[in-house]
Amino acid sequence: MRPTIIGLALAVALAACGENLVEPLPLDPPENLGYELEASGDPDAPLGLLLFWDGVNDPNLAVYRVYSRPDANANFGLRGETTSITFHDNGIPDLEYFVVAVDLNGFESDASNSVVIDERLRLDPVQTLVGTSLNGAVYLTWSDNPFQTTPDAFKQYRVYSAPYDLDAGLCDDAWGLEGTTVAPEFVVAALSNGEPFCFAISAESIEGYESLWSPIWADTPRPDARNVLMTAREANPATAGFRFWLDNGDGVVAPAELGVVTSESNPEIDFFVRRDGSGNFFMVPLRAGTEVLQYSQGPVDDLTSIDIAPATGFSTAEILAQPGFGYVFQMDGGDGFARFGALRVTHVGQDIMIFDWSFQTDPGNPELAVGAGVFTAAPQGVVVRR
Repeated sequence: MRPTIIGLALAVALAACGENLVEPLPLDPPENLGYELEASGDPDAPLGLLLFWDGVNDPNLAVYRVYSRPDANANFGLRGETTSITFHDNGIPDLEYFVVAVDLNGFESDASNSVVIDERLRLDPVQTLVGTSLNGAVYLTWSDNPFQTTPDAFKQYRVYSAPYDLDAGLCDDAWGLEGTTVAPEFVVAALSNGEPFCFAISAESIEGYESLWSPIWADTPRPDARNVLMTAREANPATAGFRFWLDNGDGVVAPAELGVVTSESNPEIDFFVRRDGSGNFFMVPLRAGTEVLQYSQGPVDDLTSIDIAPATGFSTAEILAQPGFGYVFQMDGGDGFARFGALRVTHVGQDIMIFDWSFQTDPGNPELAVGAGVFTAAPQGVVVRR
């Protein structure tokens, strides 16, 4: 009888314990699972994938588990675990992902919503790309069709560059990211003059999908009195001022003293550039004795079309900067003679203005002709005193 009594007692004890056991409630599933790709420059091979979701607020939460599958016919497999509400999957991502919450006893919640990495969300490629050679830089502008076609899906443009073999007509394989922008224009700066480069643009969606590349543009920065770039002071005041000749005090015109782009707060500048609320650019004379006028009623074909400074009509009032139009500046040379400079605006963008310029080094001479790499004229003709 003893074994039976002992067995009965054990059964009663276990039953009593069972009455006190309370199974924990299952955790809520994670919600609002989303993702963002990491662009690499190759639309078919992103650097990785970042998953993110709303956290589960429960003291019994231990970890999150991430499941994925490579195609729609495959089973889901465990991709990894994390205590964070984000998960980085390095390399080319799988097709579909979901996340579960895991409690302290190892029980999983129901699955979150799943996300499908759908390359059909990729934006259209940029259709056209052109560049303008600058001094130590290249100004790029392109068609804005990816944004215009799907503005709600657009995130930004990515600008790439690589060395260019001018003799072979080939771009190097060493492409690198120059930067990103939401505007269809970009200045690639800090380049070496005389070294050719290739450039290309891609459009990135809000999910991180990168479009196919634009047509490739090859360009070479060069020192010149043409294609000088300034910014509106509202965009970057450090490059919104210009001085035709910033003399060091010796009265001798040195190349480094000509065509100086500097801060709009520098009291020595001839003028600065500002932008109004409608996007119009204005050149504002600043230095005492500096005046300006529009050269003709309409656009001029080239900077060389401005052959001589008018005798009258100059003003200290700001003047609208229009692409294709020519302007003449009359400035006080500080020696009793006027100095003249010509300027032709070639482009006005969202934040920048590009122009060609010339400067007459002969005191008081209004002739503006080309010579010796700097726009000068022989000491003859009308002399204007100040």
